[in-house]
Amino acid sequence: MGQDVPGEPALLVGDHLALDFINTEYGEADLHREVLQSDQAVLDWLRTVGLFDADADGDADADLAAPRGLLTLARKLRTNARALVEAARRGEEADPAVVNQVLGQGSRGTELRWNAELGAFEATRRAGRGDAAELLAPIAEALVELLSAVDLGLVRQCEGEHCTLLFRDLTKSHRRRWCSMASCGNRMKVAAFRARRSGA
Repeated sequence: MGQDVPGEPALLVGDHLALDFINTEYGEADLHREVLQSDQAVLDWLRTVGLFDADADGDADADLAAPRGLLTLARKLRTNARALVEAARRGEEADPAVVNQVLGQGSRGTELRWNAELGAFEATRRAGRGDAAELLAPIAEALVELLSAVDLGLVRQCEGEHCTLLFRDLTKSHRRRWCSMASCGNRMKVAAFRARRSGA
């Protein structure tokens, strides 16, 4: 594996939260990239995808300290998620231990509460503890939805050379081949064009 490059950008090309999370590690050999390099990097990624907003919880400190073990659990969850998606695409069984751990420990659950202002009951999420499992639970829930309710025939790996990014093909024709036309798609088309010209 190549060296991690600091400050790798989040590539949100998966068209599904679980795939975007798996894609926080991508590339092969010297092109290997790691987005989740620290607890803070995990929080930054969660902010980028709209899963973490310290201000929304009434915390004025936008750089809230990450809970203990966030990076370690995030990487374990990602490894388990990738293995599950790859196994499911092959129609094989795999152990969802880490996903189930995050779901069991992190789910805030829903409870029914009376809203006196509205004069009615409403469903609310239980107050959270702010630990690593709770922050990552929405990703585990997205993975459950991906593996149980999405046509995995539409989950593909980019055909670009050395690209490992996964995506959900939502095109009408279901013929998407690249993580992004602007990057891998363009590179591969230019390479094909050059190969045709040199063979002429």
